[in-house]
Amino acid sequence: MRVRFLGAAQTVTGSCFLLEVGPNRLMVDCGMFQGPRVLRERNYQPFPVSPLSVDYVLLTHAHIDHSGLIPKLVKSGFRGKVLATPATIDLCAVMLPDSGHIQEMEVERLNRKAARAGRPLIEPIYNVEDANRAMNFFQPVDYGQTVNLTKEIGVRFLEAGHILGSAMVELTVKEGRQETKLLFTGDLGKKSKPFLKDPSFIDHADYVFMESTYGDRMHPGQEDHLNLLHDIIWETYRKGGNLIIPAFAVERTQDLIYYLNLLIVNNRFPPMKIYIDSPMAVAATEVFKKYTPYFDQETQELIAQGKDPLNMTTLEFTRTTEESMALNKIKSGAIIIAASGMCEAGRIKHHLRHNLWRPECTVLFVGYQAPGTKGRKIKDGAKYVRIHGEEVAVRATIKSIDSFSAHADKEELLEWLGHLQKPPTRVFLVHGEPSSMNVLAQDIARRYGYSVHVPVLEEEVQLTPALPVGEEELRRAYDAVASRLQDVLASGLGRGHYQEIMEQLDHLNALLASIQKQAS
Repeated sequence: MRVRFLGAAQTVTGSCFLLEVGPNRLMVDCGMFQGPRVLRERNYQPFPVSPLSVDYVLLTHAHIDHSGLIPKLVKSGFRGKVLATPATIDLCAVMLPDSGHIQEMEVERLNRKAARAGRPLIEPIYNVEDANRAMNFFQPVDYGQTVNLTKEIGVRFLEAGHILGSAMVELTVKEGRQETKLLFTGDLGKKSKPFLKDPSFIDHADYVFMESTYGDRMHPGQEDHLNLLHDIIWETYRKGGNLIIPAFAVERTQDLIYYLNLLIVNNRFPPMKIYIDSPMAVAATEVFKKYTPYFDQETQELIAQGKDPLNMTTLEFTRTTEESMALNKIKSGAIIIAASGMCEAGRIKHHLRHNLWRPECTVLFVGYQAPGTKGRKIKDGAKYVRIHGEEVAVRATIKSIDSFSAHADKEELLEWLGHLQKPPTRVFLVHGEPSSMNVLAQDIARRYGYSVHVPVLEEEVQLTPALPVGEEELRRAYDAVASRLQDVLASGLGRGHYQEIMEQLDHLNALLASIQKQAS
């Protein structure tokens, strides 16, 4: 058994880990790279392995840096199954088509420039239709339910506490007489998050693949960031400007609604109007309402008291382009929450363009800003940023509350790891920048004495020795690969995928040779 780190290795985004167990190939996540151009360009490159050869994608949650390349995988020939919790599937049905739409719009804009300059035109990684088609490959799995992928491989999804539906992926692999347990945390949430239950603890795993986004820092307490939010809102109100909050449409927007509601019900809120300017946030909020049984006890009690955060009277959702454009005419008294959270796409760019240059306004960052993004540049003190081809001066007050992050901080990560009853064979740190990974690795080694490894992109690690594969297992693999190949050829997707098809033919011939050798 071996694992290849195809993403989220010494970087936060692009989550994708390929696990090979005998003839079986599993992907944990298939996410999009975000941030610097050198990383984003990886989204356009062919997958390092043929999508036809992948049997399953085990999806931890719906965020685009974990799910965003699934439509590309399907477009390239994947014919396996994508397993995820029901809430994750419903959120993907909102987020993946939106991602396809953003790519279509961005490529259309770039191609207009390319055409004028006489440069070759480009194609989007995938479009809305591709994203909708990919949803046909999703299969729901409830928390705690064990699914046997093969006779040798079982999987369970456990509560990760990061966003609605987020899960840790626990794999149990039998190889001969040896049983190995692997645990992929995905993004591990912090305790006492709005709406969500706390992350599950586990008592045993041979290999732990743990996120480390905030592995070198601590979050302030909930009361601290609630007070900070209160102060920033009132400061902006007194200055006579607008408060602009870039926020991811899924989870971060709903978290903000939750905390704004707490200020309102406790009479700590000025006479300001709250606008959620994101069709995707509207759709995501409807998904939240569908899964109230997933909510934690505190949220259930608020709803029972008639203080439902998702139904505030001061909250207004803007859906149409015309409604969004009308917000640009509001000069004061508005709190505008819009995506994307890193200011790379979506309606937030328009609101920054109309408010970033105004000293009486405030821009509040409430989440991680990847290196190279507009959000990171503004947060780091840029004097000007380019928005829609125009240089915009940064004169608004820039604030940041990192404790709104949905990620566990350093101490929470260490505490979670401390619930293991015996040392794992190895802990792999992923989903983090090198600085945070190195600090966390040292703290894990110092506190627990565990073996820690920080992999690099494309690194391959042999977890257990390669064992002879039985004839029955080989025949199952042969039948599965042959079926997928036949499906792709019959559907017409074979056109443009010559290389992948030839790889699979080679794979089939190798399996057939192994079967014949085993039989003889």
